[in-house]
Amino acid sequence: PGIINLGFEGVSGEALMLLLDLNGISVSTGAACNTESVEPSHVLTAMGLSPERARSCIRISLSVCNTEEEIDTICRAVSEAVERART
Repeated sequence: PGIINLGFEGVSGEALMLLLDLNGISVSTGAACNTESVEPSHVLTAMGLSPERARSCIRISLSVCNTEEEIDTICRAVSEAVERART
């Protein structure tokens, strides 16, 4: 229940991951069991996403230890990163 997958049409998940990393926010673009692969997530493609759409996704893991303030910070940072990646 603490894993969120977000996809943004026209935006590379890899680009979002790098932009968020610059803000100290760690996300992933693939399945946790396959972090070395550059291929789109096999889980997302098995769910019916096209490879292109799967490459636009990021995975965020949260826990009960995350505060509401941290989640608000992540939401703002993701929004800003998407805007930056689209320009």
